Amino acid sequence: MEDKVYVFDTTLRDGEQVPGCQLNTVEKIEVAKALEELGVDIIEAGFPISSPGDFQSVVEISKAVSKPRICALTRSVEKDIDCAAEALQYAKLGRIHTGIGVSDMHIKYKFKTSHENILERAAKAARYARNLIDDVEFYCEDAGRANLDFLAKMVETVIANGATVVNIPDTTGYCTPDQYGAKIKFLKDNVPNIDKAIISVHCHNDLGLATANTIAGLQNGARQMEVTINGIGERAGNTSLEEAVMILKAHHEGLGMHTDVDSTKLYGMSRMITRLMSMPVQPNKAIVGRNAFAHSSGIHQDGVLKHRENYEIIDPKDVGYPDSSIILTARSGRAALKHHVERLGVNLDQDELDEVYKKFLHLADEKKDFNDEDILALLGKEGTEGGNVEIKEFSVNCSSEQHSVCKIAIEVNGELKRAEGEGNGPLDATINAIRKIISRGDRLEEYLVQTVTGGSDDYGKVHIQVSKDGIYHYGFGADTDVIYASAQAYLEAISKL
Repeated sequence: MEDKVYVFDTTLRDGEQVPGCQLNTVEKIEVAKALEELGVDIIEAGFPISSPGDFQSVVEISKAVSKPRICALTRSVEKDIDCAAEALQYAKLGRIHTGIGVSDMHIKYKFKTSHENILERAAKAARYARNLIDDVEFYCEDAGRANLDFLAKMVETVIANGATVVNIPDTTGYCTPDQYGAKIKFLKDNVPNIDKAIISVHCHNDLGLATANTIAGLQNGARQMEVTINGIGERAGNTSLEEAVMILKAHHEGLGMHTDVDSTKLYGMSRMITRLMSMPVQPNKAIVGRNAFAHSSGIHQDGVLKHRENYEIIDPKDVGYPDSSIILTARSGRAALKHHVERLGVNLDQDELDEVYKKFLHLADEKKDFNDEDILALLGKEGTEGGNVEIKEFSVNCSSEQHSVCKIAIEVNGELKRAEGEGNGPLDATINAIRKIISRGDRLEEYLVQTVTGGSDDYGKVHIQVSKDGIYHYGFGADTDVIYASAQAYLEAISKL
């Protein structure tokens, strides 16, 4: 029988510490409800003593969700613990997460005290919290660099004083997987009361090893993993929830562990965090990046088209991803071109395919991306409206009441068309104007703006994703005027539908 691994999500606490990614209480409740649907076991909702906003968020999240346990962070200070207990008063299931630094570095330079004093403070905090609530997690901060014997003594002490979960964080992301796994094993073998608590792993990604370290910790006896959606968090981030969950699922026979997470909701959850925190996911991000299931190499494309598992160890549908993508580039082979030609309803014999493929290769060297209009042009077919498009005139007027008007002229397959659109802001007006010329019945799914080098005169890179009938396409634009860049990106995206 497989062991259950408890999923402790700290997106709303450690994840929200990313500069510029703060959420308000309403947004946090939206995330918490989605995490509940996802199937996480514990939601770390905030650090109540840190601000009135964090306190209120813990209160409201406690009221809004009922299945996951709601956790509040504290220092090993009585007023912190009292504040957390008050914030958790409405939680169906509550947990106080208290702790203290345990490495020689922290004891000497952060607390400027002795090991004995740290042990006393830890015991007092665990005992005090347990008198207020029946579930107490104790974090041994910077355990990744701590002396093993002292760490074992700390774990034994806090369990004896009421801790039900003990967190062994690699706070600075220092450990390698073998070091971190050995640390967990040492505790399992040398702490006499270790069976009275669950050992939790909380890994940071400073050296890019957070997920690997988390799995190593689980392999050596930990049964709770502390993770964030998209791996967001302090500095280089935390262990990615989607990566850790899918590793356990992909290797369920070998590892013998499972979670209660509904993996088909992972992609949607990732998109929600991207939208609310305005923090793009890198295209090559495992599991949820836009290239995670995209294939452009001819050899890979041929293999995937013959049998998906030749080059995909995860079915995109298992994580809620729309589908695999066969991207046409200069590296694509005949199999990929044939796939797209047949998808457009055209059947070619081998000689015809060879001839079209030669033309394709010449054009592919000049174009970064191929859309259906380009394929139809290669086949000598007439494209649909919106295929070859170019913005010829563009202006947007905005008022203080947020009412905006966009005037645009677009050349569509050689014909100049003009339109005017109104909207709640310049982007809305621009999209409405474009839709009067080219209507695809699409839905705008994602809109991201990034600067290139910084400064008010910088180029804005705009990334847009649109969907229709479950099919997703991306568009990109770049200009010093981000609204003009947005128009470019939107036109590119809808031209692929």
